[in-house]
Amino acid sequence: MTKRLVMAWIVGWMALGTLAQGGLIRTAAAAEVSGFRVWTDPDKTRAVLDLSGRAEYRLFTLKNPDRVVIDLNGSELQHSLDFQQEHAGIITGVRHGAPDEGTLRVVFDLSEAGKLKSFMLDPTGQYGHRLVIDLYPETGEARAVPVRQYADMRNSERDVVVAIDAGHGGEDPGALGPRRTREKDVVLAIAKELSKAIDNLPGMRAVLIRDGDYYIPHRDRYEKARQHRADLFVSIHADAFHNPRVAGGSVFILSNRGASSEFARRLADSENRSDLIGGVTLKDKDDMLASVLLDLSQSATLEASSLVAQSVFSSMREVGKTHKNRVEAANFLVLKSPDVPSILVETAFISNPAEEARLKDPKWQRKMAGAIARGVQDYFVFSPPPGTWIAANRKPVRYRVMAGDTLGGIADRYRVTVYSLRQANGLKGDIIRVGTELLIPTT
Repeated sequence: MTKRLVMAWIVGWMALGTLAQGGLIRTAAAAEVSGFRVWTDPDKTRAVLDLSGRAEYRLFTLKNPDRVVIDLNGSELQHSLDFQQEHAGIITGVRHGAPDEGTLRVVFDLSEAGKLKSFMLDPTGQYGHRLVIDLYPETGEARAVPVRQYADMRNSERDVVVAIDAGHGGEDPGALGPRRTREKDVVLAIAKELSKAIDNLPGMRAVLIRDGDYYIPHRDRYEKARQHRADLFVSIHADAFHNPRVAGGSVFILSNRGASSEFARRLADSENRSDLIGGVTLKDKDDMLASVLLDLSQSATLEASSLVAQSVFSSMREVGKTHKNRVEAANFLVLKSPDVPSILVETAFISNPAEEARLKDPKWQRKMAGAIARGVQDYFVFSPPPGTWIAANRKPVRYRVMAGDTLGGIADRYRVTVYSLRQANGLKGDIIRVGTELLIPTT
């Protein structure tokens, strides 16, 4: 037998060994189900099976009673599938069995029939292989808020709308602190405090993008803000680093590189042509005009993002340490809204033991939320959107000088000149005393 024939025989013998029951090809050893998680968001229930490797599966529904059946080929289970009912949505129970040798069957009992979507995910970060099953209630009403024409929003003295996004959530815990504090939990607590602080400010209203423990894809987050016609998008996070001594908060805006890539994606994606960019649809525009309109919208959005980020950063410096002495720029996907000014706030380093403790402290959470809210308010007092209550009821702004303040620094924060600051307060020089109340010119 020639060498070539021997190799062909070996390959053919190996191929026969990969045939599984039912004619399916099994290309790997049996996958063990190592974990099970369930989360519910306003639109769906998501169930996740953690696997030791990729597995072929079959999924179908049954009636009377309603249930979902998942048959995993060549898989096994070493422990029970426990879950918390409070997060389980329309899933009322989970059980498993073996309908035949080599098949693991998992059954979700449902409170009502649901529409299904499933997909397998490859390992990423701390997660291994996962089978994800999304269940959408058939009786649920559509929760999407339609994007309205700009003319519909021109009612007089409307509130300024601030969309607040708590990062991570659900199956994505974010960073973990030395004491296993989960980023998703502390940033949700801060986001809720920020929502309260914004709602307590005259002429302002907060919208929580995530109000519970569930995951929302990044682009869906800023699209929700656009659907609510938000004037500002604020994403809340808690940073992490391998060096536990690194500390301090940060404020980020979208980098120019990130803006350029999103610009190209929106022009290339025909679905985005139906979007409203700054109140104007691109659907009926030719490529050149669409490009110009999108460029104008993104440039204005980036400029506004930079200004509000500087205002929030200055306010945060009054309540604690910042990681750097300036606003930073990065290619964060969640900041890529073309027409809603967006910032990302890293409140502290959860990897630093002292800051991890602060992140869990409700008093500190309120303090940080208050600082962010003041920075947001300062921005809108000087740049109120037309037709808002703030624009119609602008009042003099006063600032009490704190230790370390300089006249130039205060002027930069409020985007006024040092000259106008001196004129408004009758100052002949740049010396200011701690505790002095300065009038900030608004024109």
